[in-house]
Amino acid sequence: MSTVPQDNIRNFSIVAHIDHGKSTLADRLIQATGGLTDREMKEQVLDSMDIERERGITIKAQTVRLDYKAKDGKTYILNLMDTPGHVDFAYEVSRSLAACEGALLVVDASQGVEAQTLANVYQAIDNDLEIVPILNKIDLPAAEPDRIKAQIEEVIGIDASDAVLISAKTGIGIPDVLEAVVTRLPPPKGDPDAPLKALLVDSWYDAYLGVIVLVRVIDGRLKKGARIRMMRADAVYDVERVGYFTPKLVPVDDLGPGEIGFFTGSIKEVADTRVGDTITDDKKPTAEALPGFRPAQPVVFCGLFPADAAQFEELRAAMGRLRLNDASFSFEMESSAALGFGFRCGFLGLLHLEIIQERLEREFNLDLIATAPSVIYKITLTDGSEVELHNPADMPDVMKIREISEPWIRATILTPDEYLGAILKLCQERRGIQSDLSYVGSRAMVTYDLPLNEVVFDFYDRLKSISKGYASFDYHLTDHKPGDLVKLQILVNAEPVDALSMLVHRTQAERRGRAMCEKLKDRIPQHLFVIPIQAAIGGKIIARETVRAMRKDVTAKCYGGDITRKRKLLDKQKEGKRKMRQFGKVDIPQEAFIAALKMDD
Repeated sequence: MSTVPQDNIRNFSIVAHIDHGKSTLADRLIQATGGLTDREMKEQVLDSMDIERERGITIKAQTVRLDYKAKDGKTYILNLMDTPGHVDFAYEVSRSLAACEGALLVVDASQGVEAQTLANVYQAIDNDLEIVPILNKIDLPAAEPDRIKAQIEEVIGIDASDAVLISAKTGIGIPDVLEAVVTRLPPPKGDPDAPLKALLVDSWYDAYLGVIVLVRVIDGRLKKGARIRMMRADAVYDVERVGYFTPKLVPVDDLGPGEIGFFTGSIKEVADTRVGDTITDDKKPTAEALPGFRPAQPVVFCGLFPADAAQFEELRAAMGRLRLNDASFSFEMESSAALGFGFRCGFLGLLHLEIIQERLEREFNLDLIATAPSVIYKITLTDGSEVELHNPADMPDVMKIREISEPWIRATILTPDEYLGAILKLCQERRGIQSDLSYVGSRAMVTYDLPLNEVVFDFYDRLKSISKGYASFDYHLTDHKPGDLVKLQILVNAEPVDALSMLVHRTQAERRGRAMCEKLKDRIPQHLFVIPIQAAIGGKIIARETVRAMRKDVTAKCYGGDITRKRKLLDKQKEGKRKMRQFGKVDIPQEAFIAALKMDD
């Protein structure tokens, strides 16, 4: 039995915008409570992946249990969850918040409230969490705590008069944060004598222990040796090990209500442990399951192909292993005439795509080519049925299509006033519809409805470059709306190249087609025959470029004599070129694909 009474447990997560200091604050809290010795400490201790440490971002939510002796003399158990700030990993945040009773809202005392701060704090409010505002980086000369407090009250609508002022980097105010957690956040509720009911928060694969399952116990006790049932997956397992993280693994005999910990039970696949599932006792099950979470829905799709066809099996194995640690990543096999065998993969957003691609290249030494990212379109056919389209190459015949709907998002952009004009122009170019514009002090907050198709390519990069990095951006999917969309095909020597086909809005088709033809013309090497490169919508060619042929001078050996001798040789050459063009195969080099897929205006 655990010795700490339930009233002395506090479960909380840290939410904030990217770079406002969540992971640094987590480091200081671990250090202050003696979770790790100074020698074991390192920067961003909870960010375990190399990519997280290099990019300075959190990708996976991590948990740690801290023992804290408060000023009132009692010892408290603090379960801290460090969450990601980036929009692509918002589902990680929603899972962590569901396992907590409170949240620390970290706001940069010089930057103020950003788009992602809003998105994450609203998720916390939806989960009925108690929120403690914390102003970080007060040691900076640009910090304005009073102005930011007023801004938090004005924008978010929560009382910030007693916000805790800290500097996570230098350690100022860390004891005040610990006291605020103990005094201002509520203890968990739960009945230790009721049947076991626990929420599956996360799971990942460990080479030695198999699948490690992170759980938050709501009622009852999770004991070592017990036989448990996962209610939604309807699978039964024997619990082999129970414990918690300090960030080191600490084994215990059981976990009681309100505690967050892990168990293992010779589970082979992470796919068997669905996040949000309810865990209960097999013999004495709980009456009803917990509501769980919405599963992470892939938003962006793209094809990943090995640059060297011989690496296909390695790629398949690598994807299977990555899937073990990232249940939100989905893939299925596909083949392309130009690129050979590969996989069609689903991602939560472009950063997720970039990170998966980087992990595959780094951790498994693969050389990959990614096709143009696309979104899920809904197509209503003339017979009334509806199909989902993930890959533009699979689009049904135009005559059978009644309408095509594309996903739209609601985007919130916060920007300093001087960049507002350029940002509004960018959103208009991307077919955006403005729904709101308000001011928060000297910063504008714009809300736009945008088609996801236009955001997926390079919207975020363009936004950052025109605002010199000051604008912040957050979005959520709203619904599918019908649009005037056409399939743009690229033909090289009259052969369609499926890896380059995409769905675009009719108004953008010509510009996009022309840009791709120009890029391919510069990258495809000359052959012995003329190569036409065309962009087409259906049977209509909308743009064309030509790669000129290499010429051999066949008349070099004729000196003087009758003109008919030269004519005969030239006609023979012309005939040969025509035949060659008919049967000749054009090799498109890899870099031509990569250049054509990079869209820059």
